[in-house]
This record gives sequence, structure tokens and C-alpha cells, in this order.
Amino acid sequence: MTRLRKTTGRRGLPVLTAVVAATALLAPVASAAPAASAAPTAATAPAGSAEGRDAAVVRALERAAHPLRSTEPGGRTADLRALGAMVGDAKVVGLGEATHGSHEFFAMKERVFRYLVEERGFTTFALEMSWSAGLRIDEYLQGGEGDARRIAAETLAGSPWEREEFVSLISWMREHNRRHPDRRVHFMGDDLGAPGLGDHIFERVTSSVRKTRPEALPRLTGLYAGLRPFDDVFAYLRKPVAERKQNAARAQEALDLVAAHQDAGGEEYAWTVQHARNIAQTFAFAALDLADPASVTAAERLRDQVMADNVLWWQRRTGHRILLSAHNGHVGYLSTDPAMYPRTQGAVLRDLLGRDYAAIGFGFAGGSFLTKDTSLDGEWKPVSVPPAAPGMNEHTLDRVRHRDFYLDLRTVPASARTWLDRARPVYDAGSVFTPDPLPTLALGRAYDVLVHLHRVREAEKL
Repeated sequence: MTRLRKTTGRRGLPVLTAVVAATALLAPVASAAPAASAAPTAATAPAGSAEGRDAAVVRALERAAHPLRSTEPGGRTADLRALGAMVGDAKVVGLGEATHGSHEFFAMKERVFRYLVEERGFTTFALEMSWSAGLRIDEYLQGGEGDARRIAAETLAGSPWEREEFVSLISWMREHNRRHPDRRVHFMGDDLGAPGLGDHIFERVTSSVRKTRPEALPRLTGLYAGLRPFDDVFAYLRKPVAERKQNAARAQEALDLVAAHQDAGGEEYAWTVQHARNIAQTFAFAALDLADPASVTAAERLRDQVMADNVLWWQRRTGHRILLSAHNGHVGYLSTDPAMYPRTQGAVLRDLLGRDYAAIGFGFAGGSFLTKDTSLDGEWKPVSVPPAAPGMNEHTLDRVRHRDFYLDLRTVPASARTWLDRARPVYDAGSVFTPDPLPTLALGRAYDVLVHLHRVREAEKL
């Protein structure tokens, strides 16, 4: 796959950001940052100097920091108790990732989810992936056929989550349900249906309508006839924009038809309407005009809105407490590219849920992760970045005496709060790695809680 347009703004627009649910933020990470210099300690930095002020910030961060025993799941969880208190009674907790391909981020998600399930009553793991693929994983968790590795290969193929770390998560969730049938956990995909809906999601809708509203089936079948299956999204995007907009209107008409008697349809039918909604959302997103930057921005805004709406629908329908996994720029309140991503999923959820939503961001001070090249063809490949340089958020955070730690950004001392509220360069990588300047972010305005890791390594391929 190739870049279709020259980029607008600093970050650019590969096709995958418009069509593949596996691609969250495409924020580039600089290919080479200067090596970090030795920083003055609090004892040696002159009072009132820039170094002294920085040392004071580090001391304030240290007072607020809670050290992490490990990022690996399993074992003791006493070090996560403060994190549980920070989460409080939130119904949805967003847990980000600064890259889409780092072992420590993925492993830590399983560790945190296990803790929240066992100690805080959470029951759903939501991932930035297609709604239909999430349904397939959840069927397996509830006793469906197959094994975790095969399910991961089928549902996560081509995504950065097609990794051993997610096989481990799925395996643990299945085993938990076997051991605790009265406290089952669930998996949901909150995203659009790209890269392909397949045919099974259409079949879910038509088979339900056949049983509950047979009089509507002929019209529904006709509306879906030109839309299903939706497998090759790249071929679909080569269709004229006008045709794709007509298809989006047909998908919306099908949703309106299915939803016309939702109130009388019962619980099962409510899920049918949600499936039809995801189809309509996907075709609305795929109607974007790649030649028009404003259209692309509108599509990305729609995507974050859709993801938030789907999470909220699931939470209200099931009553579950949800751990929401996505890129930092989706779970947080700010993106490193606000021109392209003007309103994040996290911002929508905060507006809708208030204190019932909490955003946890991840940061790292160096190491390796997975990206694709600028053409987005081929496999995910490891890329390394050097230790964070002076002036970067991570450089100061890495001076805290704990190797890995987390802190509540809402309650840090005033001096640290002032520092956190200023935008600085940050390591932040999506699907693409380019040597553009580092993006900037004000951590204190982006998240409620921050997890800082000293080093990360690339996630493990299946």
C-alpha cells in the first residue's frame, strides 16, 4: 500500500489511518534524537537556575510517583493498589499505549486488567479493533470452539496486536471464565469494521430480522445486496466518492429500517440494531474523500466519536466496568496532532461520563517498538529510538529514582503540575515511523494518570 497524497501538516495521511482499525494515531517518532546528557542532581543544581527548577520538578514528581514492581502479568499486585484508588469508581478506564508495538505496554495491559477484574469488579476488555472481530473473540471466551492462538491469528491478522502478548490475554480471559462461570469477562471491539466487515456481521442482522420482523427482510436484503461482503477495503476506496456516499446512505437506510421497532424487539434485537449501526458507521467512514484534508479530518473525528459511542452503548447495555485499550491519542483528552484529530475518544467519554471515565497514558524513555514503513506495506518491523533527550517530557520523567512508575496527574504538587501543563516533545508512534520532528504534548492536560517506563522492546510476533 502506498501513500496516496502528500501530507498536510506535520504528521501526514497514510491510507491506513482512514481505513484500518489497527491504526490509531500516525504520529511519527524522530529517527534519531541526541543522546541524553548527564543531568544535574538536586544537590548540585544551583538554586533558581533552569537546572535547579528542573531538579525541583523531579523532586515533586518523586513525591507523587508509585513504583511498579513489574509490567509482566501474574504475581503480587500490591504495587497496583494505588492505581486502583486512582481509578476509583470509574465505569470506563482508558489505558493507552505510546506505540502500537511494545511488549511492555501490551503486557502491562493484561496485568492491569487482571487486577481490575480480580480486585475492582471489571468485566470487559475493549480494544481499538473492529466490532465484528471483537464479537468473534468474545464468543471464544464464552466457550466457543478453537484455541487462543488461532482466534488471535484470525481476528488480529495484520494488526499490531497480532502478537504473543494478546494470545496471553485471550488465554487468561478464557481460563478465568472456565474457573469463574459466575464472574465472566468479555471482550469487545469498539471500532469501525475496517479493514473488512466480512459477511458474518451482515448475516447476524438479516437472520435476526428474518425471525423477528420478516416483513422487513426483502427491503433489508435489497439494501445490503450491493454492500456485502465488505472484505477488500483498498479496492473499495478506489470506487468513486459519489458511489461510496450512496452506499453509506444505503447502509444508513438499512439501519433505520432495522431500528424502526427497536423498543419492541427485546434484548437480542437491541444487539441486532447495534450490529446494523456498526455497518452504517463503517460505510459512513469509508465515504471519505482522500483528496480533501477536511474530509479526512471529519472522518477521523467520526471514528473517535463512534468508538466512544460503542463503548458507552456496551457499558449501558451490560452494566460492565470496562478497561478500554487504544493508542494514547484515543484514550486521552488531547492528541499530538489536534488538527487531524480534533476531538478524541477520551474527550467524548469524559464529556458523556464525567468522573466515570479516567484516562491513563503510557510513556517511555527509549527502546524499540514496531511500525511499518511509510508505504504501510508488509510486516510490522522493529524500530529503535535512543534515550530521551533534554527538553523531552520523558527525559525529566526518567530522572525520577524509580525505573518504572505511575502517578496521578490530578494530585501532583503544584510545581510538577505547572511543568506537566506545558507542551514538550514526546515519544509517540502510531503505525508509521518517519524522521519528522517529534510531536509535542502537555501530559497534565492529556491524561488523568501517567505510567512511565524506562525502556521498552518490540512486541513478540505470533
